Amino acid sequence: MKSEITETSGRINLARRSFLKYAGAGAATVGFLAVASSCKKLDGAAPRPLDSTGGGIDIGSGDYGILNYAFALEQLEAAFYIQVVKTPYSGMSDNEKECFSVIRQHEVCHREFFKAALGSNAIPDLTPDFSKIDFTSRTSVIATAKAFEDLGVQAYDGAGYLIQNADYLTIAGKIVSVEARHAAYIRNLVTFGDYAGTDVVDMNGLNKASSIAEVLPIANTFLQTKVSASHYGYTA
Repeated sequence: MKSEITETSGRINLARRSFLKYAGAGAATVGFLAVASSCKKLDGAAPRPLDSTGGGIDIGSGDYGILNYAFALEQLEAAFYIQVVKTPYSGMSDNEKECFSVIRQHEVCHREFFKAALGSNAIPDLTPDFSKIDFTSRTSVIATAKAFEDLGVQAYDGAGYLIQNADYLTIAGKIVSVEARHAAYIRNLVTFGDYAGTDVVDMNGLNKASSIAEVLPIANTFLQTKVSASHYGYTA
């Protein structure tokens, strides 16, 4: 993999940099799991099982709830990028495939970190519903990736202050930093130079944040297993 920035027709490609290396993602997995095993003290109510009335599975409250919220979103993103790499759209460039492959690996790392951190208090594996996505179409895949990445960054920014365990807050900051790198790369694929558009970064240079009650209804449109957050004002 080349680490240098490549120029094409006077434009700089966001690139195949070390941040996109499998080796780095693999090492991150080991580090994440080590942290997860060393700081297990969580506050709050554990998640409730699937509601037979159709309300979905509830994430719980406190640190359990916020980590389960992140776990649900990372499950969705990991499943999406696994499918993107498994069934490349027509005309996917080598650069795009390489970048999508490592974004996939990052999302799997994030998913596995939260699963390990939560242990028996983790919500179950969720079943995605990607029927609205045409994985053969570059336009469909990249538009969905943009929506997922922007939503993910806004979700972390909107819920980070609710995390009580300082160790997990630090890790959440590291994860959202990587998600923001993904978002910038994807947005640049949609429209060159739009890596920090005014729809996501405000006039003060701050990324926009979304509440749990704003994020989960959108995420649930791509999930067969619906997710609720009754402690945070949302029931599926």
